[in-house]
Amino acid sequence: MADRNRAQKHVARARIILASAERLTVAEVARRAGVGRPAVWRWQRRFAEAGVEGLLREAARGPGKPRLAGATVRRVVALTCAEPPGEATQWTGRAMASTIGISLRSVQRIWQAHRLQPHRIRTFKRSHDPDFVAKLEDVVGLYVDPPKHALVLSIDEKSQIQALDRTQPGLPLKPGKCGTMTHDYKRHGTTTLFAALNVLEGTVIGRCMQRHRHQEFIRFLHAVERTVPAGKVIHAIMDNYGSHKHPKVLAWLGRHPRWVFHFTPTSGSWLNAVETFFSALTRRRIRRGSFHSIVDLQAAINRYLAEHNHDPKPFTWTKPAGQTLAKVNRLNASVH
Repeated sequence: MADRNRAQKHVARARIILASAERLTVAEVARRAGVGRPAVWRWQRRFAEAGVEGLLREAARGPGKPRLAGATVRRVVALTCAEPPGEATQWTGRAMASTIGISLRSVQRIWQAHRLQPHRIRTFKRSHDPDFVAKLEDVVGLYVDPPKHALVLSIDEKSQIQALDRTQPGLPLKPGKCGTMTHDYKRHGTTTLFAALNVLEGTVIGRCMQRHRHQEFIRFLHAVERTVPAGKVIHAIMDNYGSHKHPKVLAWLGRHPRWVFHFTPTSGSWLNAVETFFSALTRRRIRRGSFHSIVDLQAAINRYLAEHNHDPKPFTWTKPAGQTLAKVNRLNASVH
């Protein structure tokens, strides 16, 4: 097949030779021809050796490196998916290259082509709750089809939020450089955020408290009770933390008949919608913050709550219980 860029190549080479005939500097010749200085030297030498004919043809190239055999590629993939040798916890590119007898770059190309990332790992937690299916369907049912004339709240507490004060101010973000913050810090105590996410509206009722015992949980339930209009049934989704099932909490529940508790399966806190709010709070306000005291930390959390409630987004659960259960079953089958 003809070279589509042949005419342009010949023009560029002719410009190099014509500009060189004017005894210009190599830098000026390269500028006029729109090429680099190595190209100028290469075509000046070719013209001196072969004349005009040398400008019209490409130089003969030696044979390139042979492609890796398919058996070698399959062996790299198989070893990567198997246990590493000795007491190593993961394969590294250099270890694989040494074992197979190929270059590090070849190993990297094979991993990229087969989407293998041995340096990464994801954690998981299986639930052994005997009532897993019933609890899953109950919670997901509240998300997908909430009862009429009722309020669905996702309730949990984010405990041990540390008020960390950096010892020195960090440097701001710059083009080509990320922002910085000191590795060391001073600790000024911790606080616990109790939060209730209104699934339909996306608003959050939050209170910061020093501890997260059943006494504080009851105080928070009182705060939510005062906020919700009378006459509405409250369906509260929460995990299996001990303070949520404390006898005094259950006694409080008996005195407030409009409240209905729904517990997520054991090791299934990912079903609790308020966890998404906690994740956003950590990323956007806490993780990179510097707080001089607990009061400073609590004020920052309260400001975030106010900002969030100013423009809330409803929580939307996109998959029915059947699809979620099928995914969990695939996970259970894969780890047996």
